[in-house]
Amino acid sequence: MTSPTTSPAAPARTVPTREDRRARLGVALLFFTNGALIANLLPRYPAIKDGLELSNADFGLAVAAMPVGALVAGLGAGWLIRRLRSSRVAVVGTVVTGVAVLLAGIAPVGGLLAAGFLLAGALDAIVDVSQNSHGLRVQYRYRRSILNSFHAVWSIGAVLGGLMGGAAAGLGIPIVWHLGASALIFAVVALVAYPLLLAGPEPAEGAAETADAAVLPGDDVTAGAGAAAAPVATDSPDGGAQEARAGSVTGAGSVDDATRTSSARDRRRVSPGFVAKWGVLLALVVIASSGAVVEDAGSTWAALYLGSLGAGVTVAALGFVSLQGAQFVGRLLGDGMVDRFGQKAVARAGGVFVAVGMGIALAFPSVIGTILGFAAAGFGVATLIPAAMHAADNLPGFRAGTGLTLVSWLLRLGFLASPPVVGFVADSAGLRYGLLLVPVVGVAVVLLAGVLEGRRARGSAPRGS
Repeated sequence: MTSPTTSPAAPARTVPTREDRRARLGVALLFFTNGALIANLLPRYPAIKDGLELSNADFGLAVAAMPVGALVAGLGAGWLIRRLRSSRVAVVGTVVTGVAVLLAGIAPVGGLLAAGFLLAGALDAIVDVSQNSHGLRVQYRYRRSILNSFHAVWSIGAVLGGLMGGAAAGLGIPIVWHLGASALIFAVVALVAYPLLLAGPEPAEGAAETADAAVLPGDDVTAGAGAAAAPVATDSPDGGAQEARAGSVTGAGSVDDATRTSSARDRRRVSPGFVAKWGVLLALVVIASSGAVVEDAGSTWAALYLGSLGAGVTVAALGFVSLQGAQFVGRLLGDGMVDRFGQKAVARAGGVFVAVGMGIALAFPSVIGTILGFAAAGFGVATLIPAAMHAADNLPGFRAGTGLTLVSWLLRLGFLASPPVVGFVADSAGLRYGLLLVPVVGVAVVLLAGVLEGRRARGSAPRGS
């Protein structure tokens, strides 16, 4: 998930058209369904674990199959998008994801549970890349940042899904009926979103998404007299969304725009030392993965841990819901906080929220305190992944899109490593000690946040312009 950049070569239109607004609604609906589908399954984890008689370690390994599927499939998402369009891939992927979640929920043995998670993770990664790719197309037409609003809508969907799952568990509704209804409802929402999305093929690198329509890919782009080719959101060859820079230009008055765009591209490609370049990239991966670890702690272990403290199944679902709800608030406030204080300061403050909030909750265990601790952690990580991706997309020494793609792909290692690590520690010493991984990654964010961008001077252009 990327944080956008804008270019001085972009078109001057600032008022979105009706088509733009429809497309924004369509993308928001896709993010909403993506957040809700898997979240419906999370409150059923305790029942699934107990029904299959799995240990914490075995259950953690089964859950880890989801990020494995995402890692395997994530790099193929770009190939699918280029051939089938991001809109089609996102909608069809959403429908099939609902089926995969249902299969995981009704799996009769641990091996099939892992297989269901593997399939759900693979589809979720493909949908994630495609809906973000399409969201970047829409954002370009808006000429301002709207991507964070899509991720806020994702959080709303996740909160709703968690509440649906918690209510279904509390009412004793069979998992097959609950997840079957969820898959059907959100498949309908995704199908409703499809006609709202932008028409036409994906813009290719070097092609312009004009104010009114996408331009077909080609070696040269002719956008009409006086128009310059501008940056567009495309998928990179290995599956990550990127801001592609402008190609050739035609028409009077376009030379200055082309020069500025070329200069920006040249600045991005000034290579630092090998160690510095890869060291910063590694730090960004750790920051993004820290956000993934916190999110996984809420989705995989919150209900189980709250249940061990005596919470009923409905109340136990509130750990995940509180994390996602606070993350939603953080994403709503995130753009303003970053503009005022800079990514570095916001990330460090977020790391403190994670470390202190969950640290206190684990030191003094209680149901209410744990729910508040997960909320503090969710608020703390709200901007981490977009911040790391924005920094990676502007990291000197890499080809356009490469840093972003690497961070987008490698951050899933946090989702992969977290469940088994917490599970093994939980079996050895208790789940309370396994969850100490959360405040640990909060401290890591505080220590590594220096690689992020500080506060910009008032009126300065965004980095990457």
